[in-house]
Amino acid sequence: MGLENPIHIAVLLVVLLLVFGAKRLPEFGRSLGSGIREFKDGITGAPTTAPESTGQDRTGQARLPTDAAGG
Repeated sequence: MGLENPIHIAVLLVVLLLVFGAKRLPEFGRSLGSGIREFKDGITGAPTTAPESTGQDRTGQARLPTDAAGG
């Protein structure tokens, strides 16, 4: 009696839409996705931040900020 029938999934989605509203469902999806991603990164031991976001290049050297003019 699981979700093997597509009708069951559709009914479940309609009930979720009625209970939480259309505004909150994308928020739940994003938070669920980020939680799964963090869990997977924790299991595999992957770093939590990308080198680009820490101000370093891939070799670990600090990058100098550049402006929009390319200078």
